[in-house]
Amino acid sequence: MENANRQTLLNGAETIVVKVGSRVLSGPDGCLDIAQVRSLSTQLAALADGGHQVVLVSSGAVASGMGRLGLKQRPSDLARLQAVAAVGQAHLIQTYESYFSTLGRHAAQILLIADDLDHRTRYLNVRNTLLALLQLGVIPIINENDTVAVDELATTFGDNDRLAAMVAGLFSRPALIILSDVEGVYNMNPSNPQAKVLHTIDHVDQSIFDLAVNRTTGISKGGMASKLKAAQFVTQSGVPVIIAGGRVENVLTRLVAGEELGTLFLPSQRGMAPKKRWIGFTAQASGTLSVDAGAARAIRSGGPSLLAIGIVRVSGEFVKGEVLSVVDELGVEIARGLTNFSSHELTKIRGQRSLAIAELLGHCPYEEVIHRDNMTIIG
Repeated sequence: MENANRQTLLNGAETIVVKVGSRVLSGPDGCLDIAQVRSLSTQLAALADGGHQVVLVSSGAVASGMGRLGLKQRPSDLARLQAVAAVGQAHLIQTYESYFSTLGRHAAQILLIADDLDHRTRYLNVRNTLLALLQLGVIPIINENDTVAVDELATTFGDNDRLAAMVAGLFSRPALIILSDVEGVYNMNPSNPQAKVLHTIDHVDQSIFDLAVNRTTGISKGGMASKLKAAQFVTQSGVPVIIAGGRVENVLTRLVAGEELGTLFLPSQRGMAPKKRWIGFTAQASGTLSVDAGAARAIRSGGPSLLAIGIVRVSGEFVKGEVLSVVDELGVEIARGLTNFSSHELTKIRGQRSLAIAELLGHCPYEEVIHRDNMTIIG
């Protein structure tokens, strides 16, 4: 039954997003493992030939650049690191293209920063470009634009696990496969000889996060914790996720065939439209609304829209149409949504009944602060 479930979930997906990390793509010397790129390319082409739309989120630019430049250590200063990534990205995409072309496919390079998916219009432009490439039979290869992404400017995704989760959210019926240097989520520290892979996880909660063991190497920015966060993010929107070993022979084709490899995260039963995925899990919140217990209960139940009377505090500066985070009395995020009012207006009308809005603002364009059609429940 487990194998049948896996096969059904993956083959029921229209688009398979595959994320591969630096540890999977690099050899012991920290440089790009060409044989591994060839193996991955062959498997991706096989999935595409089998009728799937395939998108690859690939790390490895720095590892590739280190090899091209003959560097033995990862640079520590930002400018040099970005320069190495620029050299490596060109080599990385050339390597993928060289293998895809022998298999009758072509690669397309798409470099993103967080703002590209945060802004709704640019988000849709990225989505439309990806859909057009897939219709042409091309395999898009996505990476964070390391040459311009700077932590201090808050433009990075943090790691490609989060980027892959956001990319999966662009599509109507996706599945996400994260290829790691470990073969799944273990029930205890993988270094323990008694450790076993959990083949199925039906809900990502704190007990699952407690199983994460992060390892710091000088190559990857990720770790199991970030993969679990990505899985939580994606499964909540009704999308299946698998974390599996990237160096397991023919891992992708075997997964699609239903073989019990890695850890399957079951999707939530509630599906979610791409717009609501964007609101809830992709766009960055411009401000925060703290609500009272009654409003929090109503939101959690999937009930009515958020009204001004339920808001007790407004934080941040924002304008109409931006995404806001909604938190309960304990500060726990329960939803995100598009606001119908600016922060200046909400400061005036918070805690007030809808009938008082016109008197306080001089007009009443909306009764709802966040309409339920523009709200995504979190958790």
